[in-house]
Amino acid sequence: MRKSLYFLLIAPGVLLLAVFLFYPLVVILMPTFQERGLSLGRYFAFFSDAYYLKILARTIRIASIATLVCMIFGVPTAYFISRRGKRMKSFLMAVSIFPLLTNSVVRAFAWINILGRNGVVNTLLLKWNLIDEPITLLYTDFSVLIGTIYLFLPLMLITLVGSMDNIEEDVTEAAESLGASRLLAFLKIVLPLSLPGILVGGTLVFTGAITAYTTPNLLGGNKNMLLATLIYQRAMSLSDWTGAGVIAFVMIVMTVAAVKLMQGAAGRLDRR
Repeated sequence: MRKSLYFLLIAPGVLLLAVFLFYPLVVILMPTFQERGLSLGRYFAFFSDAYYLKILARTIRIASIATLVCMIFGVPTAYFISRRGKRMKSFLMAVSIFPLLTNSVVRAFAWINILGRNGVVNTLLLKWNLIDEPITLLYTDFSVLIGTIYLFLPLMLITLVGSMDNIEEDVTEAAESLGASRLLAFLKIVLPLSLPGILVGGTLVFTGAITAYTTPNLLGGNKNMLLATLIYQRAMSLSDWTGAGVIAFVMIVMTVAAVKLMQGAAGRLDRR
């Protein structure tokens, strides 16, 4: 009876996933394995094409750097927020989450106004006589990286603040009473205890950066495409849905591999 009730309760969710997630994926991905019968020829062609490999490498590089930067800036910031009073913590979390409440297109256009040839950065550099003419910041890997970090840093902060809230202040106070400095107590106690949260946040940032479309499209342009913008080009501009399916499957494999890798690392840390 209990098993029947259990299956009855999960049946609507399973049906929705099957109809609206798995079935469309099967329809899109099955043709990628069909080339005069079952074949991996399209995938071999993808990994033997220097143009595709360049975009793949750029995607992994930008996602990796964005994840590392979000970790570096997110850990001390999250620790600072987690040690504030209740009201100040609520205010700082609201400020941190605010970018997530803004449309991604609006955020991208804001960075266009900041990084453009007549944007804020070039205007200030010219005013301070640091450059003789505007420098190219927009439609580069740098602009895509900046937009990606701005987009996903709040996710890292949310994850880390929740993780560091569970670390009692008595632990660090005990370390300081035994002669450790605040920095040493942070490095030896707080950082190791918050590593599972760091890995979870890193997973969110990395997988999100790999699959992001709007920010790379608006800030990178056609010369600095990532896999997500390449999928759009193949499907919508060239009507090559099979080619887009190949790229989509590569992205899915990369995402699953990143999640499994992070889960394995977090599991080993939990056992320790």
